[in-house]
Amino acid sequence: MSNELHYLELVDIGQRIQRKELSPVEVTQAQLDRIGKVDGALKSYAMVTADQALAEARRAEAEIAKGQIRGPLHGVPVAVKDLCWTEGVATAAGMTLYRDFVPTEDGTAVRKLREAGAVILGKLQLTESAYADHHPTVTPPVNPWNAAHWSGASSSGSGVATAAGLCYGSLGTDTGGSIRFPSAANGLTGLKPTWGRVSRYGAFELAATLDHIGPMTRSAADAGAMLGAIAGADPKDPTASLAAVPNYLAGMQRGLRGLRVGIDARWNGEGVDAQTLKVMQGALAAVRELGAEVREVAFPDPAQVIADWFPLCGIEAAVVHESTYPARKDMYGPALSGLLDLGRAQSGMDYQKIVLNRHAFSGRVRAMFEGIDLLLVPAHGVASPTLARMATFGEDAALMSAMLRYTCPFDMSGSPTITLPGGFTEAGTPVAFQFVARHFEEELLVRAGWAFQQATDWHQRHPAL
Repeated sequence: MSNELHYLELVDIGQRIQRKELSPVEVTQAQLDRIGKVDGALKSYAMVTADQALAEARRAEAEIAKGQIRGPLHGVPVAVKDLCWTEGVATAAGMTLYRDFVPTEDGTAVRKLREAGAVILGKLQLTESAYADHHPTVTPPVNPWNAAHWSGASSSGSGVATAAGLCYGSLGTDTGGSIRFPSAANGLTGLKPTWGRVSRYGAFELAATLDHIGPMTRSAADAGAMLGAIAGADPKDPTASLAAVPNYLAGMQRGLRGLRVGIDARWNGEGVDAQTLKVMQGALAAVRELGAEVREVAFPDPAQVIADWFPLCGIEAAVVHESTYPARKDMYGPALSGLLDLGRAQSGMDYQKIVLNRHAFSGRVRAMFEGIDLLLVPAHGVASPTLARMATFGEDAALMSAMLRYTCPFDMSGSPTITLPGGFTEAGTPVAFQFVARHFEEELLVRAGWAFQQATDWHQRHPAL
């Protein structure tokens, strides 16, 4: 098998498998061999389920041989963040407290991946309970582009594994930016769906009304294929939307011509470094070249909802951990403990103010989209921060603001976004931007991402391992 087969896009490898040009068993074994060779240094997997993956690959091969094609993921090896329940396989959520927890069923997103015929290689490492930092006993995944640079939180393992060719796509989750941070850090295409588009059943919560499950892949088409498999209603999650799931790949070739793309130049430039601005300029030029109408907009001031995100996340997380925190505080790392303490300190009056601020902000975002189809924003304001710089995150107000300004607001509003690689730093590490859309218009995000990726090749560059 070609040494570069591991960097093919998910849709491409799926087509080759389904045309019987490649065996899903051979592809899966090649992925397992690569994980064994490379991941000792990268630490992206919390657990590899080799025997189960090969059994799933053999089943896919037998079905494909009979012409029973389930869809674009059939026979394709993927991996899932280790907060998604997997039947009979430990699911720790990055916590020592749950390292022996073995679910008796798959979470809904995992079940739907299996139903789509995907081969699940294993569980990907994450920060403690999907918050800001890894538990002190966990070695954080290493950025494959440059080990001195941040690999993102909390879907760090998903970002590293997908970028390094250790799976063809992965599941991540986003509560304050954790599909977008590791997608940007590792040069991936990450799709954070509308809140409720993907069932959260069988996924450890960080904060219920902020958590989003979505795909992290190497192209917009791949993101659309994965989202199509996992989206939809779920009787086990009453907050999952009943809206029909479109074929996200069907209309992606329609391009950007005629679409209205909004940009708030002032907001996009506040506290943003030169390398991020350069990527934004390149993205804007591509949008114009592709025939979109660029419109100036005034994005609603997000300062209050960004400030509110921390106590809201803390309140919701404190509810999740009520039975074990503070009773078993010794099992918790300092970052997660601090969040839970913050949440437990809030009053009912504090909470109600946050709820009202959030509703008002979300309404203003909806109103802004009356005049545009897509919003163009940075992924975050500091291009590919180093680990040394991120170590100051809690004390550096400017860094915190720059990192959260373009992520938190869209978790508070529940808006869907797609993160796209748009350039590189002088250190050779990836830089990204986002398109944002109205609720349940992920189809438009896939279309916009696909158009941009036909005109550029940023997403086709890979780390040299």
